[in-house]
Amino acid sequence: MKKVLSAAAAVVLLLGAPVSAQALCVSTSQANLRSGPGTQYKKIWEVYRYMPFRKVGASTEGDWYAVQDVDGDVNWIHSNLVTTQTQCTVVKRATVNVRKGPGTRYGRTKWSPAKQYDAFVVLQKKGLWVRVKNEWGEAGWIHTGYLWMD
Repeated sequence: MKKVLSAAAAVVLLLGAPVSAQALCVSTSQANLRSGPGTQYKKIWEVYRYMPFRKVGASTEGDWYAVQDVDGDVNWIHSNLVTTQTQCTVVKRATVNVRKGPGTRYGRTKWSPAKQYDAFVVLQKKGLWVRVKNEWGEAGWIHTGYLWMD
């Protein structure tokens, strides 16, 4: 992910109405992150359902959000593509095992391992383990140390 923030976008981010950091989750099958608040800005990254972000700003009209990702990069996404109603998480390591239960004593799922930037919806938490589901409906458990959640 690239660290790109246009000068115009930075002005909106810095001078716009104060926005407290808020957890967001991509709610559509795919969404584009852009270098500024509008479709005329360069597409930086394409993300998919359940990718989590931290809202760190908004356009003056409020229809575009400046969002921070797992790597700390800030880009822009349209407000219709994200929700606060779902908690999501993303893998922050190269690969992680996805377990059948909340612990290393449980075997790996058939679809394990998960790869860096794989995104999930959070179903349940148990100690240091999170039960997650991917966009294809497959569920399993991942240790919180390997995940980024806001």
